[in-house]
Amino acid sequence: MNRNSIIGFILIAGIMIFYTVYMTPSKEEVAEKQRVQDSIAQVQKAIHEAELKARTELEKEKEEARVQTTEDTPIESSEPIKSSDNYQSLKDKFAAFAGSANGIEETIEIETELVKYELSTKGGFLRNASLKDYQTYDTLPLRLFDPDRTNFGLTFFANNRLINTSQLYFRPSGAVPDVLSINGEEEYTISMLLYADAGEGQIDPNRYIEYLYTFKGNDYMFDLDIKIVNLKDVISVNTSSIDLFWHADVLRQEQTIDQFNGSTVYYRYIDEDVDYLSETDDDEEQIKTSLKWVSFKQRFFSSTLISREHFEGGTIKTYELDPHPFDRYLKSFEADLVAPYNFNGNTTIPLSIYMGPNKFNTLKSYAMGLERQIPIGWSFFLMAWINEFIVIPVFDWLGGYGWNYGIVILVLTILLKTVLFPIAYKTYMSSAKMRVLKPEVDEIGKKYPKKEDSMKKQQAVMALYKSAGANPASGCVPMLLQLPILIAMFRFFPSSIELRQESFLWAHDLSTYDSIMQLPFEIPFYGDHVSLFTLLMTVSTVMYTYLNNQMMGQQSTQLPGMKTMMYLMPIMFLGIFNNYASGLSYYYFLANIITFGQMFVFRKAINEDKLRAKIEANKKKPTKKKSGFQKRLEDAAKKRGYKS
Repeated sequence: MNRNSIIGFILIAGIMIFYTVYMTPSKEEVAEKQRVQDSIAQVQKAIHEAELKARTELEKEKEEARVQTTEDTPIESSEPIKSSDNYQSLKDKFAAFAGSANGIEETIEIETELVKYELSTKGGFLRNASLKDYQTYDTLPLRLFDPDRTNFGLTFFANNRLINTSQLYFRPSGAVPDVLSINGEEEYTISMLLYADAGEGQIDPNRYIEYLYTFKGNDYMFDLDIKIVNLKDVISVNTSSIDLFWHADVLRQEQTIDQFNGSTVYYRYIDEDVDYLSETDDDEEQIKTSLKWVSFKQRFFSSTLISREHFEGGTIKTYELDPHPFDRYLKSFEADLVAPYNFNGNTTIPLSIYMGPNKFNTLKSYAMGLERQIPIGWSFFLMAWINEFIVIPVFDWLGGYGWNYGIVILVLTILLKTVLFPIAYKTYMSSAKMRVLKPEVDEIGKKYPKKEDSMKKQQAVMALYKSAGANPASGCVPMLLQLPILIAMFRFFPSSIELRQESFLWAHDLSTYDSIMQLPFEIPFYGDHVSLFTLLMTVSTVMYTYLNNQMMGQQSTQLPGMKTMMYLMPIMFLGIFNNYASGLSYYYFLANIITFGQMFVFRKAINEDKLRAKIEANKKKPTKKKSGFQKRLEDAAKKRGYKS
């Protein structure tokens, strides 16, 4: 280090020391700064505590409004309130809607070709929805949710009171028949009105909230337009949005709960992305971006709330009550959605509601992405394409002939195997070449028995394959091409509502397991019953594994434990598929049987003596240019000191 460098370091150090001393605050300045910081911290703490208290009180009021039981409901009366004291107490709680806090709950039945609806005057929403073409697994009417444990309404502040419209009584406009019947292309519109008060015991016909329903005779979807009219002096002036709350305890419809197509809440963002909550655990999601729809989805059915414009966000939940509140209880779903509100007092929230089966083509026909609730392999585009554009159209085409769905699966399997026949033939031809060359491969192994000669052994084997015109990878590629179809079937059959309650042979329902024997105990990882299709699938898979190993003739080249693993996998599938859809096990069993037939045909059609003669002829041909892989292999060997 020269003198100039030393001087430079000294100057830099001096400047840093001077800056530190000069900038160090005095004791008085430190005390004043600390006092200011303490004051700011106290103010921030007070603001935070006030916000937290307000938020807690608001949530508490919302929760009380949601779970309010009938014993909290004011005395029911269809007459105007005559007691000033009673009216005042209701007004303290319901503000301008005190007059609608009394009433007798009545239901209006609306029957279309597909659904029976029950519209309740209390809350103005559906009390029940039963699908006419479907039954539960034990032949009961299929209701989408429990009538006594569903809640739908708007929540907002009016005169500093939190109002929940689900507690108030709506009035139908005009005379309504006890039972309405709508068929075909017919439409029927019914208006449910929640009036604000004009005074004690009187309603104001010009100030109201309207639920305007439009039902169609041949559609699972209906429209619901929520209109808020002339309530600018009732709803708080700083309100820019209104909460739309929807809760339902859904009922168990199926014999088993599908672990890969379970019940949960699905939702779609306005940009067409579809997501969902956990199917197995309690889950909650706070969404701060715009939503198009939210769906309470069960395995084969769903209730979907759709905005014809958008929701501004919200909170969605799925959870399971413990203990269960009633026998057929499955899960609880909640959606607290934010809808835009025009502060001038007049707002329309245009909604549509779908209540029906999760049938792919039905959901897709609405062009809203509702079909994304059916798990056909959306996470992997190739699997989704196979199901959407090949399997589902063929399955629907075959089902259109009115055949039993066991026969439909059989024909579908034959068609798929026919399409894959060239791939299967190429796979077998590759295994035949490997089998013919195996004696020579074994000789090479004897020539290079030492571990350090593994590179020479590999080079010699590759040279043999090349001279014979064989490619060991040619058998793997066809198998990889078949893999997406196998996985696609794994997703399709458990999700297909067409198989629901369809019997075949001993299976009473192809969408669930086919029990032929009920065990007096439960076996871990297996269950308390014996599924015959799963058993047949497992036995046929073990047989296929054995025959495939015999045909390949490569047992000696397998890694230690690989052979055991190949036989262990079918046994593991026995436990997995025992509680799965019997239609899937039936398909895999058929696929194995057809594969056995193909192997028999290939073995008869391919003369291995002629194949051996062809391989010998290939060896005598001039050596072809080395492949890039072989060249890299030889270069690697040379670097290690081996000669090619």
